[in-house]
Amino acid sequence: MTQAEADKKPLSPEEREERAEVSEATWSHVVPFAFWLAWLLIWERVVTDESARANAWMYAIQTAVGLALFLYYQPWRWYGRMQWRHVPLAVFVGVGVFIVWVLPETAGVRDRWPGFYAAYMQYGTILPWEVHEPTDPSPYAPEISGWALSLVRLMGSAFVIALIEEFFWRGFLYRWMLGKNFLKVDLGRWDGQMFILVCLVFASVHIQWVVAIWAGAAYLWLMIRTRDIWAACIAHVVTNFVLGIYVLATGAYGFW
Repeated sequence: MTQAEADKKPLSPEEREERAEVSEATWSHVVPFAFWLAWLLIWERVVTDESARANAWMYAIQTAVGLALFLYYQPWRWYGRMQWRHVPLAVFVGVGVFIVWVLPETAGVRDRWPGFYAAYMQYGTILPWEVHEPTDPSPYAPEISGWALSLVRLMGSAFVIALIEEFFWRGFLYRWMLGKNFLKVDLGRWDGQMFILVCLVFASVHIQWVVAIWAGAAYLWLMIRTRDIWAACIAHVVTNFVLGIYVLATGAYGFW
């Protein structure tokens, strides 16, 4: 039987059910992230109000809709419960990623290794096809937008987009590239080429793309190591939450 003939063969009830489940799971993983990414692209190209407070409100709306989509599609339905024994490692990885994320831009690195600092700031904090844009005044500074919108930025970063990204990048994309039915791909399966590819694509949607490669690798390694998507979620939440506290405490709004 040729492949064309096999494709025309009627599907059994079990096969139809499997395809329907994979389709539903795919949409559940992809839609919240696709919305988030599309919103950013539209925001940059369509919105004409460049006031800082307007940008803060745009992020608040983005967060609310992103959370609503995440709760509606419930991608966690295809995973087991969180394993508490993985929490300590997840927190350790999350804090470690935070340190790696901010360390190259600290005054200590600038003073000790000025050449590295200059090179990193020029090439490592902006994607090659992007251009530097002024960040002052930050739309998320409490003195600009108010504490309510600043805290929405913190919570959206830590508890909305972090979860959306984990279910998309690690839960879906990595496994989808390993098998037609990604739901049957074990969370602990290792593939070096796909691992690197997902980390690179993950970095391509982040400003600090160099450290984002390492962040993506840490989260994906954690999921594979524990066979637990929630471990990666916790690590990402910890990273973004600690980073947000750091930003608000130091005024380093370039990370936001």
